[in-house]
Amino acid sequence: MAMGGESGVETAPRCPVTGADQSRLDPTGCPVSPNAAAFDPFADPYQQDPPGSLKWSRDGEPVFYSPVLGYWVVTRYEDVKAVFRDNRTFSPSIALEKITPFSDEANAVLARHDYAMGRTLVNEDEPAHMERRRVLMEPFTPQHLTQHEPMVRALVRERVDAFVDRGEADLVDELLYEIPLTVALHFLGVPEEDMETLRRYSVAHTLNTWGRPKPEQQVAVAESVGKFWQYAGQVLDKMRQDPSGPGWMQYGIRLQPQMPDVITDSYLHSMMMAGIVAAHETTAMAASNAFRVLLENRTVWEEICADQSLIPNAVEECLRFSGSVVAWRRIATTDTEIGGVRIPEGAKLLIVNSSANHDERHFDDPDSIDVRRDNASDHLTFGYGSHQCLGKNLARMEIQIFLEELTTRLPHLELVPGQEFTYLPNTSFRGPEHVLVRWDPTRNPEYRDPSLLRRRLKVRIGEPSRKTVARTMTVKRIEHETEDIVRITLADAHGRPLPKWSPGSHVDLELGEFSRQYSLCGDADDRLGYEIAVLHDPDGRGGSRYVHERLSVGDTVRVRGPRNHFKLVPDAQRYVLVAGGIGITPILAMADHLKREGRDYELHYCARSRREMALLDRVERDHGDRLVSHCSDEGTRLDVPALFAEPVEGTRIYACGPQRLLDALADATAHWPQDSLRVEHFTSDLGELDPSKEHAFDVRLADSGITVRVGADQTVLAALRAAGIDVPSDCEEGLCGTCEVAVGDGEIDHRDKVLTAAERACHNKMMTCCSRACGDSLTLAL
Repeated sequence: MAMGGESGVETAPRCPVTGADQSRLDPTGCPVSPNAAAFDPFADPYQQDPPGSLKWSRDGEPVFYSPVLGYWVVTRYEDVKAVFRDNRTFSPSIALEKITPFSDEANAVLARHDYAMGRTLVNEDEPAHMERRRVLMEPFTPQHLTQHEPMVRALVRERVDAFVDRGEADLVDELLYEIPLTVALHFLGVPEEDMETLRRYSVAHTLNTWGRPKPEQQVAVAESVGKFWQYAGQVLDKMRQDPSGPGWMQYGIRLQPQMPDVITDSYLHSMMMAGIVAAHETTAMAASNAFRVLLENRTVWEEICADQSLIPNAVEECLRFSGSVVAWRRIATTDTEIGGVRIPEGAKLLIVNSSANHDERHFDDPDSIDVRRDNASDHLTFGYGSHQCLGKNLARMEIQIFLEELTTRLPHLELVPGQEFTYLPNTSFRGPEHVLVRWDPTRNPEYRDPSLLRRRLKVRIGEPSRKTVARTMTVKRIEHETEDIVRITLADAHGRPLPKWSPGSHVDLELGEFSRQYSLCGDADDRLGYEIAVLHDPDGRGGSRYVHERLSVGDTVRVRGPRNHFKLVPDAQRYVLVAGGIGITPILAMADHLKREGRDYELHYCARSRREMALLDRVERDHGDRLVSHCSDEGTRLDVPALFAEPVEGTRIYACGPQRLLDALADATAHWPQDSLRVEHFTSDLGELDPSKEHAFDVRLADSGITVRVGADQTVLAALRAAGIDVPSDCEEGLCGTCEVAVGDGEIDHRDKVLTAAERACHNKMMTCCSRACGDSLTLAL
């Protein structure tokens, strides 16, 4: 296995596996570690807590071979995302293959029913996949999905009416299982008289593909699956007789004469069967997981009951924390690497996106539920890239409506204590079979206020905007660090604990008409307060003037985040930290963390004079033995070229400060390994777009099939908004990273101050407020 170091320096091929048991080898000839040898996705630890059972892997062996499964297992966020992104090297063709081969007897049963599940949007290779996806995606666009909202809400209210006065219910049996199936059947266009029969076959298909049925069960499962296949074909034939009605299948049937080679009879048959399972099981399980998670975290449940505008982001956080899609499968089409580990051609992969969703390298404090998490929608539960779930926004809409209705009508709902949550054993899909709840019917709010039943909240179709997940915070203290710098302590307005944050994080403050970013510099373990330091810049953009001239103790402000685009690489051998002036704020948090971890670091703090050095007393107190102060008026100005004259293997440099300091560091480390230097910028050098020097280009939106023209005088962000596509943003100067979108195809002209050189070289994400296309087009994951 070949490993590439975090510093970007290529090392000789080696095996990353450690441990005493060297008796088993993987297909590349490397030994299998004891943890990898013991991994069994059908065992209880994985079934109960997939991400928790793989923490050992994320921490030390993120790509490993499982002899039990015969698959390579991928567990870290960036690796899982990379596999999803490259669906040519990592083919989805085995995604629907039975993970447990059937016996000859069971296969004979399938053959007797002419079972011939073929390619679907889930397991189809390029170029056929994207051609079909574009043709068939219109019913999934927001304007079409909005038409289903009244039906979903009516179904939910009817079900809740049946048990609202009873005081107890099984949410799965009485609400969350049936409604997604009914919605799926309506969405597909299944006639009412055929819905009940198709309902009975759906679970058998899940067990057939992703489960481990015992030999004595396989014949019965095969019988059900075969009948499901036969009946799906009969219903499809009925639809063909009159395809004029609503429904995704009717939509495909109507298009078939125009493109018979793309929309074939066998393809429609396979999609009919797969579509029922995809739209039903995953949504029902995701909703069940969400209610378990929220009711187990009572404070969070009460927050969304009090502020239902949090529900869209709560859905995203639940999908991240405990999504229904645990893992997908791929097969390598050529010899390749994942995370530096050699993967041979023909190797099968289990890519555990639920583990990726708990990777602390991407999500701060990933094992906590935070409905205001800024990057919750970065989760990989729906996959990523061109194979991202087509029905994701239908699922989001259903879960939002479930939560809206129950937080309105039964906010006093609680889990029945002591219940055991069980799951249908399989590798890939997960949701509790039962969620038992109870409440006091005499406290139902609708008895006091019948108008509640006439309320109808506006469902958001698609990802929530990051601007909707702010928390209200109170200014607890304002202290002068220097003549021009104040340190501000913020606390939750209701006294609730705040999310954890990692060194390098910042928060966004809404200050009147301004939104500004400030790095956190306090104690990362203090869950009751956030500290920021703000330099008064009379010539700035207005945020610092607001803080210094208008903000007072006791005021409330809206705060978003924390967010981190300036993360510490965790496993460098040595760290050099450089702060210029107010740039000490993120650097001090990094120094605190490195000291706690016992890591090797040195800290250089630069300013014109000591009286301009914020937090100097604390820096000297906590890091005096690692600190070198550089004051121009004392003749100790930092000699940047001398400090970085010779590259030091395994060293990472982190810097924040004025642009001239950052430019000097970039010049001085140009001969160091790529991405040895990471910087955070205060200011942007972006100017107005000059149409005479720019060119127009197209951006194709992969999810909706829309193409948007970006003029020579327009940013991508402006063009998308003009087309009605909501992309969140804050600074709009390439500094904060809020407007980042994923890029599926095309070369990017990067102009931001957020991405590293290595990240830019991947050409898989961009800041829409400033970056552009090098060529004629880009494809965005929107």
